[in-house]
Amino acid sequence: MKPADSTRCTAFDGHRRIASGSPEKVALAVRTHLAQHRASTPLVLDDASGQALEFDLRGSADDVRARLRSVAPDAAPAPRGPGRPKLGVVAKEVTLLPRHWDWLSRQPGGASVTLRQLVEDARRAGGAREQARQAGEALDRAMRTLAGNLPGYEDASRAFWRGEKPAFERLTKPWPADVRNYVRRLAKLAWSTPASGD
Repeated sequence: MKPADSTRCTAFDGHRRIASGSPEKVALAVRTHLAQHRASTPLVLDDASGQALEFDLRGSADDVRARLRSVAPDAAPAPRGPGRPKLGVVAKEVTLLPRHWDWLSRQPGGASVTLRQLVEDARRAGGAREQARQAGEALDRAMRTLAGNLPGYEDASRAFWRGEKPAFERLTKPWPADVRNYVRRLAKLAWSTPASGD
């Protein structure tokens, strides 16, 4: 995963937290940490996905900032191609049965408008469920990376997925404080994301 894809991340040196915050803040904190602890091998995790981030820390702090800003999402040019580029509409192939095309042709606005509306409705209906799933997977990745070798890891993972909050708290209690606090924060985010139908 690229730093430009992250909005918030956390850096660890072993089981000790170095910093949390924006990629820029964390990158500079890791750079400072490495200057003081040359033998360390920090790990940076994206809080939203649990995936590892890699920073280019060469040069000065200004060099690091400049690199991070040059690949920021809003610095990327708008995609161009077929369709209605000002709206971001892109033409691609859709394969349907004849009865589906017949139904679409009878809808107000035609096939394209109807398909876009169907996709938006499905995204809204499944959005909360998808957010909950992504938050759970982020916690799972981060916990496996940081605590996979700690006592009670597998039981804590099962307790998380079952929604057994007291058991999760009990099983993570003996873990190093920074790891325990981080995974509990991610678990709380995952549990507080309402799943569809709740």
